[in-house]
Amino acid sequence: MTKTTAAAPVLGTRALNRATLDRQLLLRRSPLSARAAVEHVVGLQAQNVKPPYLALAARLEGFAPEELSRLMAEREVVRIVTLRSTIHTHTADDCLTLRPLVQPARDRELTTFRKGLPGVDLDRLAAVARELVEEAPRTMKQLREALYAEWPDADPQALGIAARCRLPLVQVTPRGLWGRSGQVALTTAEHWLGRPAEPAPAPEDVVLRYLAAFGPASVKDMQTWAGLTRLREPFERLRPRLLTFRDEGGVELFDLPGAPRPDEDTPAPPRFLPEFDNLLLSHVDRTRVVPPAYWGRSWVGNLVHRTFLVDGFLAGVWKPERDALVIEPFGSLTRAQRADLTAEGERMLGVLYPGTPYDIRFGTVIG
Repeated sequence: MTKTTAAAPVLGTRALNRATLDRQLLLRRSPLSARAAVEHVVGLQAQNVKPPYLALAARLEGFAPEELSRLMAEREVVRIVTLRSTIHTHTADDCLTLRPLVQPARDRELTTFRKGLPGVDLDRLAAVARELVEEAPRTMKQLREALYAEWPDADPQALGIAARCRLPLVQVTPRGLWGRSGQVALTTAEHWLGRPAEPAPAPEDVVLRYLAAFGPASVKDMQTWAGLTRLREPFERLRPRLLTFRDEGGVELFDLPGAPRPDEDTPAPPRFLPEFDNLLLSHVDRTRVVPPAYWGRSWVGNLVHRTFLVDGFLAGVWKPERDALVIEPFGSLTRAQRADLTAEGERMLGVLYPGTPYDIRFGTVIG
């Protein structure tokens, strides 16, 4: 620990929890529009269709699923692979800049599949794939088959991954619309949005946005969030403009001078979150949200559960089951906490499924 870090004020786990909840619009619901909220949190994890809707229902006052669905239909927000090599819902502007920012990570990902691409010129593959998906949106299966016809000695799976890594492929609607179904069909972001990609933003600008949405945070926290490496330099260049703290383990944390850091005793209402919510994935040390005793309890193998918060911390999982919302706590809950969760569940269901009768019941987590 350096002398500078040792002298920095300490932020305990609860203080970090309340600050992060505030930045994530989870300490109190925000009046922001859906578009402004997606921009503020720098995108929403969207491995499945419903998580962005669930995430905004937890964060926004007056949100209706049709608002985000309309933005998607009008191409103001899109679904694209960006941070951590996973699908996110981003504003169109962020799509065209953040994808270039994380391109080095996509290039590294591609190197692991290079053995399946003998004799494949990646620049030509990108050009062929672009022509195919801009001629008409293609499913990944259709794209792989068309590329395999060009390179029959290559592994079809590797060909598809190469196209995804080299090109900014977005999922076209109706995929992602609320209450609609549709298989994943892809075209380029430039073709879908009708404008060219823009240069990657300066790393310092992204650091400031990350801290506004997830701070206080360490360099490794941001690297975990972005799926990038070597971000120490932009933090150092910004150091004169930032505040520094340390966590209880002595790790240096950076923050914006004017950002909210509520008192650690600020009440944190219960919230129901989707699977893969950004709150749970955007720090290398997740104890600010996940109690150590509950680490690993929200997933089984490749199955990731939807989660809920009590007093700002992960407290269990939930699931829709026919005409019921089933709440499965990891530990005992007080009568008041159960009542508050029930009220929050009723509110969430009223936002997402107005007029649909649902029961709310508590179950038990096994294992």
